[in-house]
Amino acid sequence: MKQTIFALAAALVFAASACQQASNNTGVTVANDSTALTIAYVNTDSLLLNYDYAKKLSDDLMAQQEKKQTDFNQQARVFQQDAAEFERKIQNNGFLSRERAENEQARLQKKQQELAMLEQKFAAELQQAQAKMSVELNDTVVNFLNSYAQGRYSLILSTSMIARTVLYSAPGIDITAEVIAELNKRYAAKK
Repeated sequence: MKQTIFALAAALVFAASACQQASNNTGVTVANDSTALTIAYVNTDSLLLNYDYAKKLSDDLMAQQEKKQTDFNQQARVFQQDAAEFERKIQNNGFLSRERAENEQARLQKKQQELAMLEQKFAAELQQAQAKMSVELNDTVVNFLNSYAQGRYSLILSTSMIARTVLYSAPGIDITAEVIAELNKRYAAKK
């Protein structure tokens, strides 16, 4: 089975989050007539690496993947042993009749197809679990930012190594560290 790439998939889930209200010391304020627009950004790569809940979800997904891989490997090993035993019997004329040999060959072919289907099923289940986890993580962060931004920021952008939306920023508008600290504090309180 292919390794899941959690950081890549989860980072792509985080699009820029628009939040309401005005200003604070951090962020960049742009004045236009009577309205002020306060902007900040969060680095989602750092968020995924340092947010305890994201780490827990990633660990859970990896454990699920390891279990499925172990289950698959165990069944594949049994199949390989059966196939090797079949080959040994064929070479040593171990079957009493041609019909028995053909039946055993058909059984092994069916088992091989079942293994391929099992591998596809496991991959689909992991993909579903990863998608669910990404949605859950995205909802958690966006809901937090909606309340966190109130009275502080008009707009919070996201950036990552892959989806680089912030090419330059003035000092003070990267709020990643404070967002991670607040998210971890909330997560620890919920545990």
